[in-house]
Amino acid sequence: MTETAEQDQRRARQERRVTAARQARRVLHRAPFEGTIRERLDWLARTAPEVHDLDERADMYGDRIVGTLEDRVAALLGTEAVAFFPTGTMAQQVALRCWAARTGDPTVALHGLAHPEVHERNAFSQVSGLRPVRVTSEPRLPTAAEIRDFDEPFGALMLELPLRDAGYVLPTWEELTEVVEAARERDAVVHFDGARLWECTEHFGRSLQEIAALADSVYLSFYKSLGGFGGAALAGPKTLVEEAKTWRHRYGGMVFQQFPTVLSALAGLETELPRLPGYVRHARVVAAALREGFAEAGVPWVRVHPAVPHTHEFRVWLPYAPDVPAEAAVRQAEETSVLLFARAWDHGGPDLAVTEVTVGARGLEWTADDVRAAVADFVTRLPAP
Repeated sequence: MTETAEQDQRRARQERRVTAARQARRVLHRAPFEGTIRERLDWLARTAPEVHDLDERADMYGDRIVGTLEDRVAALLGTEAVAFFPTGTMAQQVALRCWAARTGDPTVALHGLAHPEVHERNAFSQVSGLRPVRVTSEPRLPTAAEIRDFDEPFGALMLELPLRDAGYVLPTWEELTEVVEAARERDAVVHFDGARLWECTEHFGRSLQEIAALADSVYLSFYKSLGGFGGAALAGPKTLVEEAKTWRHRYGGMVFQQFPTVLSALAGLETELPRLPGYVRHARVVAAALREGFAEAGVPWVRVHPAVPHTHEFRVWLPYAPDVPAEAAVRQAEETSVLLFARAWDHGGPDLAVTEVTVGARGLEWTADDVRAAVADFVTRLPAP
């Protein structure tokens, strides 16, 4: 098969997967952003009257309802102030360039798998004049020893919580506090890339305020865990946030009216945020049942990582080329209306496939027996490895 034919086949399978996910009777998670425009607007119409006065005048250039959201998040995090940004990419660049101006050092220490290193096309260096340096590329957060022993100075340490591209992993609370202390010993500021920080409280056994208090500044996303239309928050000291708002304007982030996105963020805070700890707890049930199901089905090697998920998202590895489990997952959904693996499968190494699993509201309906039964059925669609 030619490379073009393979690409066409994968695109066709992706369309089948999206269609199957929409039509499946049972899924572990149905991502809100994959809904239709009508579905998204209907959701906002149902939830918006419960979270804000819709008779208030609409916002203009970041006032009114935008300020309400900023105040709400500041109270949740216990920070002096919050600025709403259209994107997390913009929020973090602005935060770190503001810190660079204050520390006099544009060097940002981060993980080799951190979002800006992997997914933002070198934006730190190309747009903001920052100099990222990789503390480690191991599939875990940096350790305190690595921070202390790093062989060059840096003005800021950026920690992604959880580290998505390592499997949504988190350190222990003790490890996190030690890393922060190590950075402070080097007179560096600490910034949390907390796009998914909302879902970390169960693992740490700490409130959002306690987690945010460790850092000098924090970024959070309104769509990755909360199901909003988009948008991000930058939280920190009032003087930093005011400076960040100036740079937000310079970066083109002063959007004329933002009330649909802000309303969706307020709705997510109201409806999804309280549910996240329950999703995390049930993800642990699902992960254990997946391991048991594959063992019972005789698959010789499978890995669920982390073995006990740190958030409501984790990874599954199987000993096949990615197209094999991808086709099996789609066929299972098309033939049984049960979609066990809703995300794409990627290369995890030679003859290894990896996918991500998210457990949301729909996943709470699954018992461990349901998961094991779905695995047994899924395996019937796989060739012998």
